[in-house]
Amino acid sequence: MIEGLYSTYYKELLGWCKSMTQDTQQAEDLVQEAFLRAMDHSMLLENLRERQRRAWMYRTIKNLYIDKIRHTSFETVVEEIPEAAAETDNFYKISYEQAILQLPKEEQELFVMQCQGYDSAELGRIFGIPAGTVRSKLSSARKKLRAILQE
Repeated sequence: MIEGLYSTYYKELLGWCKSMTQDTQQAEDLVQEAFLRAMDHSMLLENLRERQRRAWMYRTIKNLYIDKIRHTSFETVVEEIPEAAAETDNFYKISYEQAILQLPKEEQELFVMQCQGYDSAELGRIFGIPAGTVRSKLSSARKKLRAILQE
């Protein structure tokens, strides 16, 4: 059954994943990881219709990508602090990190990912929310950060 999924959807999933990640190697890794997860969940997939299996694969890849971005963004948050903060002393860096960590989880992730160069349309696709909602949440995050840092 997994072999059938692989032969039917591998190229389609890889193409979609390349467009999402803009990185061929990362796309291949994500698709491979999704098929490994499919092997672990083969009993579940056998009970699903073909359309549902396809959706399961897409959702699994999307979740793997979001997890990878979240993990990477929190590892590099200090390196990605805007230049004004990077030029200040360590105390300010710690204050800035602590301020970011006080934001609600979703706003925190959106803010850090925006600092890494993602725009609202890309963030909307990654998180499955409209770009306008992303901009609203980012605006809210910036206001909260200003208030926290002014204290």
